[in-house]
Amino acid sequence: MSIPTQSDTRTTATSAKRTPVQIAALVVGVLFLLVGIAGFIPGLTQNLGDLQFAGHEGHAMLLGIFHVSILHNIVHLLFGVAGVALARTPNAARQFLLWGGVIYLGLFVYGLIIDFDSAANFVPLSDANNWLHLALGLAMVALSFLPRHRDRV
Repeated sequence: MSIPTQSDTRTTATSAKRTPVQIAALVVGVLFLLVGIAGFIPGLTQNLGDLQFAGHEGHAMLLGIFHVSILHNIVHLLFGVAGVALARTPNAARQFLLWGGVIYLGLFVYGLIIDFDSAANFVPLSDANNWLHLALGLAMVALSFLPRHRDRV
């Protein structure tokens, strides 16, 4: 039988502090940060020189698939910061995932209603963005139902 060292105890205590919903919020937050940063990186974003602050007139596309703008990237960065910050407590993590998911589902519906070539497309949105927003919204809402308590061993 081995006796845990101080570093073993610290590692175990740190990983045991987070609940499943907190881990999910942290992962989603980090992913949002990465996507927000990627939207400004040449090569990851095609036609980066055509990146506009907002609107559908620009032709910048993350991974050559998703239309992006400066505003779009900033929103991803803000969601990322919120996810990382709100992952500190189980209830805040749940709220981030639930309401963030609801916002993305609302954005999906908005994308279904508007004409992509109109001034209402300020995000910018496209079919690819819409499907991603639907998947993201559903995933975030589903993740919000993860346990908010640690399992007791």
